[in-house]
Amino acid sequence: MHSKAPEENINKSIKKIDSYFKSALSVDCVIFGYDKENEELLLLTLKSDIPPYKGLHCLVGDLVQINENIDDAATRVLRERTGIDNVFLHQVRAFGDVDRHPVGRVVTVAYYALVQPASIKLNTDQPPHPTWKSLENLQSKPMAFDHKEILHESLLHIQNHILDIPVESMLPSHFTLSELQSLYEAILQKPLDKRNFRKKVLKLNLIRETSRVQKNVTHRPAKLYTFNREGKESVL
Repeated sequence: MHSKAPEENINKSIKKIDSYFKSALSVDCVIFGYDKENEELLLLTLKSDIPPYKGLHCLVGDLVQINENIDDAATRVLRERTGIDNVFLHQVRAFGDVDRHPVGRVVTVAYYALVQPASIKLNTDQPPHPTWKSLENLQSKPMAFDHKEILHESLLHIQNHILDIPVESMLPSHFTLSELQSLYEAILQKPLDKRNFRKKVLKLNLIRETSRVQKNVTHRPAKLYTFNREGKESVL
């Protein structure tokens, strides 16, 4: 009687990884800010020091450490490179074009966050000197690596999930309908009809009216609203 042949080890290829597939994993943080005074989106950027992209704007990113959780890496990198802590980072997706990084195969996972720049204290005293830049201005200029693609995909993600993303983190706790419309216009990058916007947004359970009104304004004070995250129905 012949003995039964041992089953093939389906994980045998793992032994080849060290010699066959050398790569690195990184994270890139797409930090959007809203400038309420100028009614525009901002992006937190660094300056690349890696040829051939030296001097170009780039996203806040770095390599994931060997024993580090990817989500933890994103939080650490953002804190170490900008001084920002205690913001919620939402994962977008991975970017893995073979030639996306000049030093070798680097797959990156992108995250985004929405903040109020005025409430953020940046660590600008030492390199890499993070700075806020106009999103509209950046979209017309080259960026390092494939960061323009990552920026585009991240913006598209928040546009496609406009009612689910935490836009309240980009506004004060109380706001007017005009301020809310300006924020949506900045995110969607298109004008919205004022009458239709107000009519439709008031049908949502996304916001609720408060008893407060604007203060220190030269015109008739507008009513103030606040977010109510129970609202889900999209009419925009």
